[in-house]
Amino acid sequence: MRGPAGLSTKAKRVILAVVVVVLLVAMALDTKVVGKGSTLGAGPQAFSPATWGKENFPKVQAAIEKRAVDASTLAAAVAKSPTAAGKKYGIDAGSGAGPEVSVKFTGVVGKGASGIYPVKVAGLPKNLLIRIQTGPAINGTDLRDAPGTVKFGDFTNQIDYQNAASALNAQLKKQVLAKVDTAHLTGKTVSVVGAFQLINPNAWLVTPAKLTVS
Repeated sequence: MRGPAGLSTKAKRVILAVVVVVLLVAMALDTKVVGKGSTLGAGPQAFSPATWGKENFPKVQAAIEKRAVDASTLAAAVAKSPTAAGKKYGIDAGSGAGPEVSVKFTGVVGKGASGIYPVKVAGLPKNLLIRIQTGPAINGTDLRDAPGTVKFGDFTNQIDYQNAASALNAQLKKQVLAKVDTAHLTGKTVSVVGAFQLINPNAWLVTPAKLTVS
């Protein structure tokens, strides 16, 4: 019996079998055997905030210190024009709320609450309130944004970008604040290098990148 194309049913079955065999051989040739422990074909590794933070905190710390302007110089500039001071000394963090500014100062710590302490710096305007956050909770993205070197495009997505900020805050606690008795800072003299978002010209909440007690 022959089909409409002039081939017998048996011949069509043979052709179909040959096509299947050819496809199977092609698939076998295209298959790579990956041994145990091989990274071949594993795709990009997942982002590790802890690893990234440990590697990058010293770089961020150094960048903030390099950009840091003395508080007296910054205060005078802000008093004259917060906008101009932000453009001159700050980094646009992209939030629209205000630039990130790196600053350094030495002062006497006042009575704090929830790990946030006011610091009285000699020579600054009396209406200027400077505070530092020392944990246990370190909030915000100051350390990530202030240097201007950590970009959103360096990360796969917004979650990784946010986790990078949290990782830097965690390293601040491990590498800097763990060496300080943050529960008993009142009355002590501290030297701080840190960063804050310039939103209120008369109130700076500084995240320290470096903090020493004398």
